[in-house]
Amino acid sequence: MTEPLVPPEETPPCEGSTAEAHQERADGGMWEHPAIWTWLILIGAMIVAGYFVARAVYL
Repeated sequence: MTEPLVPPEETPPCEGSTAEAHQERADGGMWEHPAIWTWLILIGAMIVAGYFVARAVYL
C-alpha cells in the first residue's frame, strides 16, 4: 500500500519523533550586527596596543 501524497505546504507526519516544539529566537538581538562588535574589539585592541607603545617610547 502506498503512502498518501502530502501537499507541498504541509509537513508530512513523522514517525518516532519525541522532540517537542520549541520557540524560535526572535530576529535581531545583540548579535544581528557582528560588524559593530568587530569594530569595538579592534578599537579596544588598538587602545591597549597604543598604551604599550606609548610606555615603550617614554621610558
